[in-house]
Formats: sequence, C-alpha cells, structure tokens
Amino acid sequence: MRSFGSPDERRRGVGRRPRPERTYWVYVLASRTKVLYVGVTNHLLRRLAEHRAGTGSVFTHRYRVHHLVHAEAFPTAWDAITREKEIKAWRREKKVALVEAANPTWQDLSVDGLGGAPH
Repeated sequence: MRSFGSPDERRRGVGRRPRPERTYWVYVLASRTKVLYVGVTNHLLRRLAEHRAGTGSVFTHRYRVHHLVHAEAFPTAWDAITREKEIKAWRREKKVALVEAANPTWQDLSVDGLGGAPH
C-alpha cells in the first residue's frame, strides 16, 4: 500500500500538486424591471449561459433575471463566498447603489464587455 504522508501533512497539503490559478466571481443579474439576483461562480460565462437557458436557478428563470449588471473577481472561493453573503445581506437600495456606481445605465456587461474574458 502506498503512503501519501502523515494525516497532518495531508491536511496541510504537503506533497500535493499546486492547484491551477482560478478566478471566482460574485455577480449581480437584473431583469428589465430591475429585479436583482446575486450569485457566485468559478466560471462566469458558463453560469450566465445556465441562467439564460433557464437551468441556472428557479428564481432567475421565473423572473427573467438574465442581464449581468455587476461582477467582481476574487482569487479564492472563500473570498468570493464571503462577499456574496455580504451583498445578499444588504438592503435593496445598497445593492442598487453598488450596480449604479460602476454601471449607471444598467447595461448588460456580458454583451458590452467586462474588460477581460471572464471564466
């Protein structure tokens, strides 16, 4: 039987291959009537396609929430999930202010560009 180090070494990741760099996204979707949805993903384009196909979530399908109006990139899943929870806890007015600070016209950023290739 092959040994992969002590349990303590395995917990600390000793001897593991490094994971490839990954970007995690917190995103805000909006409907035409400005119904908002906040989510997190490690592949933004795929997740947007899922939402638009009606398989992303029941909420986005039911209320037709498909326009990407805000996105933030993070280096770790922990950071992204923490930020998502923070935004979700906000009142609607604060979420609207977040979107309008960088996207005052509520343009769909997946069409109009994110300034880089999200995935």
